[in-house]
Amino acid sequence: MSVPNFLAVADLDLRNLDPPLLPCYLSRWKILYFKQLSLAAGSRKLLEERMKKLAISLLLLAPAFCWAQQSNPSDATPSGTISTSVNFPMERLQTPTAADVYCAGFISKPVSKDKYVTGGLESPHATRFVNGEAIYLKGQGYETGQEYSIVRELTDPDRYELFKGQWSALKAAGQSYQELGRVKVIDTRHKSAIARVEFSCDPLVPGDFVVPFVEKPLTAFHAPMRFDRFAPPNGQVSGRVLMGKDFDSELGTGEKIYMNIGASQGLKVGDFLRAVRSYSADMQDPVDSLSFKTPINDPTQVKQPAIDPSWMTKTGGPMIHVDDMPRRAVAEIVVVGTTPATSTGMIVFAMEPLLVGDKVELDPQ
Repeated sequence: MSVPNFLAVADLDLRNLDPPLLPCYLSRWKILYFKQLSLAAGSRKLLEERMKKLAISLLLLAPAFCWAQQSNPSDATPSGTISTSVNFPMERLQTPTAADVYCAGFISKPVSKDKYVTGGLESPHATRFVNGEAIYLKGQGYETGQEYSIVRELTDPDRYELFKGQWSALKAAGQSYQELGRVKVIDTRHKSAIARVEFSCDPLVPGDFVVPFVEKPLTAFHAPMRFDRFAPPNGQVSGRVLMGKDFDSELGTGEKIYMNIGASQGLKVGDFLRAVRSYSADMQDPVDSLSFKTPINDPTQVKQPAIDPSWMTKTGGPMIHVDDMPRRAVAEIVVVGTTPATSTGMIVFAMEPLLVGDKVELDPQ
């Protein structure tokens, strides 16, 4: 029995498939060729991985470049200041959603009361109606396919004035309304039109008013920016917070407010306002003012300082005048709706609770 010559087999040309070949034996040049192919494939794979990492890094850095381009002009530190996280904290703004915009509410002149909700499919056993339910509408001029907004004329059952002159200011501004949802008319064959609730912010009830539906613009995303905590008055359009949604008195990020400045002052949807508060306002607050009246001295002080003292309350120590303290910015607001005399805003950033009665001014950045 002859022993096979493996070296001779290895020298055969692989293109000749007739003789039986062992796959583990290849000519030297073929071994070298496949080795080079393997190295090239490995290099190509490594290059592809590096390119992918580079692309991901560029995508991650793109918002930062855009932010830098947007914020560079306004990020210049004002003269007389040093930028720190105390006086220039970074604010990351919350972007309003469609629900925020269409459920915000408003203050305006009284709406027409000719059209209103009279009931629904499950009346009288059900008095609150939400998405997908059928409701009945009183009034004339309805057409199938038309969409309407449902609003509620509001009154505060508590009748508590949050700042001096609030009720007179609200009366001058108009009537407050809550936006409840949107309906579509689906049947006009009866005395009452039948509509389907397409979207509801809160339950609709009989007596709520029907007004034409109007598309609202949505505000775009805004990159983070610096919040000037002690910005002096800038001479821009200014006003006051008259009321909070749901009659809230202290409000935070995401909540809605109503102000006494509007389109007639040049305000438009998407504008930013800064809410500010002076320490004099704290002094006039019946609760916050109590803190000014408590002892503030340290036992090691020879004489206690006095805050806005009268001739009877002087202590012989240092005198502190609240009016000399800088005002402080408390929140950033974006305008989501306007009327000629009023506007609706959403708080998109807050350093502390915004209070009804706080002042607001246009933020140019």
